[in-house]
Amino acid sequence: MRAHPGLARRLVERTRHPRVDRQLPGRPRVLPEPGRQGRDLRPAGIHAGAPRRVGSAPWRKKSRKNQSAPVEGEVGPRQPCPCGSGKRYKACHGAAGGAATPFVARPFEGLAGECDLIALRELVPAATAPLTLAEGVPGAGSRVVRLNTLLPVAAPAMVRDSGEVWLGLQVQHNYGDPARDLGAVLLAALEQAERGESGIVGLTSDPGEGPRLQDLVANTELDVTVHDTFEFWVSDVADAGEDFAAALSQANDTIRPTARLEGVEAAYWTNVGTKEHLRWVMPHDEDALLTALARLHAAGKDVLVEGARFVGMFRAHGLLTPVWDLPVGTGAAALEEPAKKFAADLKTALADDSDLTQEERSARAGLANRQVTIR
Repeated sequence: MRAHPGLARRLVERTRHPRVDRQLPGRPRVLPEPGRQGRDLRPAGIHAGAPRRVGSAPWRKKSRKNQSAPVEGEVGPRQPCPCGSGKRYKACHGAAGGAATPFVARPFEGLAGECDLIALRELVPAATAPLTLAEGVPGAGSRVVRLNTLLPVAAPAMVRDSGEVWLGLQVQHNYGDPARDLGAVLLAALEQAERGESGIVGLTSDPGEGPRLQDLVANTELDVTVHDTFEFWVSDVADAGEDFAAALSQANDTIRPTARLEGVEAAYWTNVGTKEHLRWVMPHDEDALLTALARLHAAGKDVLVEGARFVGMFRAHGLLTPVWDLPVGTGAAALEEPAKKFAADLKTALADDSDLTQEERSARAGLANRQVTIR
């Protein structure tokens, strides 16, 4: 029997890992670094392989367990790899170049600011937050380190002329574990700053094993400042130049008005012109959260303000982000009290372990179908 045209291609496409590739609202086009037009902006400071290890500082621990390579000849190519990955040896540590970095579904787990960090990486156009280095990390106690949603040229990190280290979240690479990527870039930037060198620090290949972001910074909540413009890019530059000023103006035009609610954690209001949204990154287990949201939806307790509608969820870095559509003109201030009440109702619903009613089961099925994964 003759094969159906295009069948093989569709079967291949169905086996790929599901994902959504699209431009998120509020992300500007990439701009050059202020004051450095014409200079060599190639990434520097980190290359293939793990970063150089010095001494036995407590923060220099491996990011993954059971990843030591087996001795060649002891394992057949089709046998399970002894590292525990579940793959065959020839597709893991027996592959050319060794095992690839495994995908980490929830890379920022364990960080007190996990939800805000995900929001800054995926949803918020322009925001900053100071970072405190963990004890024993180069520069701890003296080096100023700042987290940024986006840096010029989408740089992973920059060492400023002042010696400050700026770390970027919205970057153009992903080697399977964003926390490991951020750790590698931050460590390279700190070492570059210790040498008294300024400039961009890039990530050009999989950094391999090494400290993750959780190992390098203090585990505290993020003190997020949302900005209306990208003027913070030139906050320490006396004269950014006319070319950069014009490009900066264009980037500012792409920013959608955004605000972080003060009464709850990691909830961000935004105005996209035709409507407004509330996007709220939540730390709860996905199944438990879906069940709790279904209880609230069936009871009519998920309507924050008149005319608002709970429309679905994003899934990013292992956590769900419920999204509400809001009438134009709502604003962030009007959501403060309703959001606090919703948080209290959600806490009660999460603690409810009774069986779902038929209406609640139907609501849960509908919510499960209204999810989009972004990564």
